[in-house]
Amino acid sequence: MSKSGALDLASNLGGKIDKSDVLTAVEKYEQYHVFHGGDEEERKANYTDMVNKYYDLATSFYEYGWGESFHFAHRWNGESLRESIKRHEHFLALQLGVKPGQKVLDVGCGIGGPLREIARFSKSSVTGLNNNEYQITRGKELNRLAGVDKTCDFVKADFMKMPFPENSFDAVYAIEATCHAPDAYGCYKEIYRVLKPGQCFAAYEWCMTDAFDPDNAQHQKIKAEIEIGDGLPDIRLTSKCLEALKQAGFEVIWEKDLAKDSPVPWYLPLDKNHFSLSSFRLTAVGRFITKNMVKVLEYIKLAPKGSQRVSDFLEKAAEGLVDGGRREIFTPMYFFLARKPE
Repeated sequence: MSKSGALDLASNLGGKIDKSDVLTAVEKYEQYHVFHGGDEEERKANYTDMVNKYYDLATSFYEYGWGESFHFAHRWNGESLRESIKRHEHFLALQLGVKPGQKVLDVGCGIGGPLREIARFSKSSVTGLNNNEYQITRGKELNRLAGVDKTCDFVKADFMKMPFPENSFDAVYAIEATCHAPDAYGCYKEIYRVLKPGQCFAAYEWCMTDAFDPDNAQHQKIKAEIEIGDGLPDIRLTSKCLEALKQAGFEVIWEKDLAKDSPVPWYLPLDKNHFSLSSFRLTAVGRFITKNMVKVLEYIKLAPKGSQRVSDFLEKAAEGLVDGGRREIFTPMYFFLARKPE
């Protein structure tokens, strides 16, 4: 885990936002969401601002709790969370058939945990695309420390408008990132444009499953909790992602919700009934300690005003994710492998 201390969490909370402006940023972010009177169309229209605010506010919490890779994973019995996350990334690289020396694009790369793992695993050159300046700054430093800064880089840009020529990359992947796109078709079409003919795009998508009932008030509450807690303009159905891929021109090689046959539930690290020393900070006890630690740090002014509010909406996300997972109405790992025709 790259930055583990409480003071690291406090000092980096807010990312590139001036510490005196964190509370205002929290309030503006909250206003995009259902619980604070926001609606889907407003979130989609302002997705760049909303997602940037979210990651400036939440990244230090993510890194504190998850390490460098901010995603869930299919998990075997007896496998630690960290082991499953690495295997999840290796699986993606193997499905893409990434070869040494190839140019690969990571769409929505976070601070680059998967980028570094896949680059080392496949001996490829990976470019991370991200629209959040703070995450790129962190990613560059972590690339330097990992010794991959000569072969891997970051580009600050919107994945709806990529600054790359057509047919630039040998492979493209996205891990729980393109769910932030306001329009799946528009995002996949851009990926199609920059991918070389005959090559593949693979992703893990956050989706509502076919079990989701839009007329069920509890289902809608869970969806809204995940949206505010994870910076999402909307959460699409798996069928909508598949439809958008085909509309963008991709040939879908195979697709599956990998959560369905995961021996260990993907949401277990966040389940209040589960305890683990190896992922202690994600457990109910760990999150309770973090919440109160942030409260104290904010009170003594080591953390900026609004820090506790960020902790609160991340806790709301955890509750929504666990409920969504238990009811099988939400998945963070709808996987697909798609090919751009020759």
